[in-house]
Amino acid sequence: MNAIDAAALTSLLDGRYAEVRQDVRKALAERADFLDEVEELPRAEYRERVRETLLDVSATGLTGLGFPKEYGGGGDVGASIAAFEEMAGGDLSLLVKSGVQFGLFGGAILQLGTARHHDRYLADIVSGRLLGCFAMTEHGHGSNVAAVGTVATYDPDAQEFVVETTREDAYKDYIGNAACHGELAVVFAQLVVGGEERGVHALVVPIRVSGAAAPGVRIEDDGPKMGLNGVDNGRLWFSGVRVPRTSLLNRFADVTASGEYVSEIESAGRRFFTMLGTLVQGRVSVGGAGIRASEVALTIAVRYALRRRQFEASSDAEESLLLDYGQHQRRLLPLVARTYALRFAQEVVRDDLHDVFSGVTTSEHARRELESRAAGTKALATWHATRTIQECREACGGAGYLAANRFAALKADTDVFTTFEGDNTVLLQLVAKGLLTGYSSEFEEMDQLDLVRFVAGLAVETVLERTAVHKLLERVRDVVPIAGEREPDILDADYHLAMLRFREEHMLAGVARRLQSGVKAGREPGAVFSAVQDHVIGVAHAHVERLIHEAFREKVRGLPEGEVRDLMDTVCDLSALSVIEADRAWFMEHGRLSSERSKAITAEVNRLCRQLRPDARLLVDGFGVPEELLRARDLIG
Repeated sequence: MNAIDAAALTSLLDGRYAEVRQDVRKALAERADFLDEVEELPRAEYRERVRETLLDVSATGLTGLGFPKEYGGGGDVGASIAAFEEMAGGDLSLLVKSGVQFGLFGGAILQLGTARHHDRYLADIVSGRLLGCFAMTEHGHGSNVAAVGTVATYDPDAQEFVVETTREDAYKDYIGNAACHGELAVVFAQLVVGGEERGVHALVVPIRVSGAAAPGVRIEDDGPKMGLNGVDNGRLWFSGVRVPRTSLLNRFADVTASGEYVSEIESAGRRFFTMLGTLVQGRVSVGGAGIRASEVALTIAVRYALRRRQFEASSDAEESLLLDYGQHQRRLLPLVARTYALRFAQEVVRDDLHDVFSGVTTSEHARRELESRAAGTKALATWHATRTIQECREACGGAGYLAANRFAALKADTDVFTTFEGDNTVLLQLVAKGLLTGYSSEFEEMDQLDLVRFVAGLAVETVLERTAVHKLLERVRDVVPIAGEREPDILDADYHLAMLRFREEHMLAGVARRLQSGVKAGREPGAVFSAVQDHVIGVAHAHVERLIHEAFREKVRGLPEGEVRDLMDTVCDLSALSVIEADRAWFMEHGRLSSERSKAITAEVNRLCRQLRPDARLLVDGFGVPEELLRARDLIG
């Protein structure tokens, strides 16, 4: 019998924001009836119920933690991310509505605006008196924000911008809060000043006046979605909409009354990416929400597996518990281990975000690394959520298909997380670009063609030397010998990390060589990049896998001696070996795993699952999901 209290694991996971997380859990538990109420509400009523609950929760102060105290906020960026992650344990429409209002709309005004915007809007945004939208995505351009077709042209005589939807496919689409409740929108548009195009900028534009569409604004409802139907996503068109010059969010660029465009950032490309970089907290938030949704699903599935009996496997008198079957352990326990790994990786990203946005860290290199790490962690965390929720649903059989048992909402509402705040595949390209350029000063301005040309001009060794991987190459080669020469201990923590580092370094060198050989062969840079795109995604994936495991291993090493550390060490081993096992074909192809070693790793994963079987309930209870939010009474009792 393990003497560890689940509260000890919850405390470990909650970390520095334990009090905030506890407050959010308490607030959600007190409103747990909301999960039952909205299950069968018509869409219009569901949306209103979400709005009412959002205003109710905002009154607690938990949704405004990231805003300055002088506007009613908490002045703590990290705390705001932790609160958002925890909110994902409840209704996800409420979560996303909150993210739109306080993270995207409010966050854009905070990060892209200046005092004149802060003084005018922030207190009302934090309190929920002013609801708004974040109008970036267009029907014709999703991930390629730089090419949006909405245009804002400056009229110097009137000292106004004229906002126009210039093409049939340039309307803003999938915009949260637009269909029903938003009064203002932060609109991303191509800025034209004095006949010169200045790139994408953001402006505050009224979209409703006294509940009706503002003059020149057309609004349509996006209609029913796969999930998140408590969020009023809509479409926006602008026809000659005039807003004052001061509506431009002018932290990085401004237009004077006389019509002069001014900016301290000379490069248009760098200015654009600096602007988008301030909005990175959206990616950090979505990744954390995906992890929390995974925890809810795993808590239900593991507890069901510890209660449900099926077939007589070990006794003629009684059927066996599902979790006593090796395959059921295989289905769920590596996912539990992976979720712990992601929680600690998310903690690193959240702390980095807090330091960058609070001014603790001021270097440009650190900010670029944060953008890359946030993109990669978000991608792997949300893919993990999609896989985990599906596996948990299947592990609960037909009962898991009932809406009352939460999987219907979890599946439907988190599915879009893989494309929220950036399509995951596109985000991994951003990660790879950072790796290949070493987050150089040119990093932000490079498109795919520039990237190919940049890498083609470097030696492969230079590419490797510009990454943290290269510093450990000699040690990696010592710990990961050629298959069959010498086999390290399968449970050696250095061996796990070295294998992941070797894969990353080898893939990075391979991408660099392919880009260089393509250019030397006289092929067009665009065709060269397209031909190696799968390798680009592969190296980014490998890089983020290594970061996730490093975060887990560092967390374990920092724990005091004792049962919690011993348990986390075993969970970390299972997480690492599961990752290596999943890509064992690659390691075998590249001479780092013999067939015998590969089989031994699989056997060890099975053994670790058996070892952790008695701790399964403890591990999911450690996630700290309030009983009231699980809902699945027929499954878990």
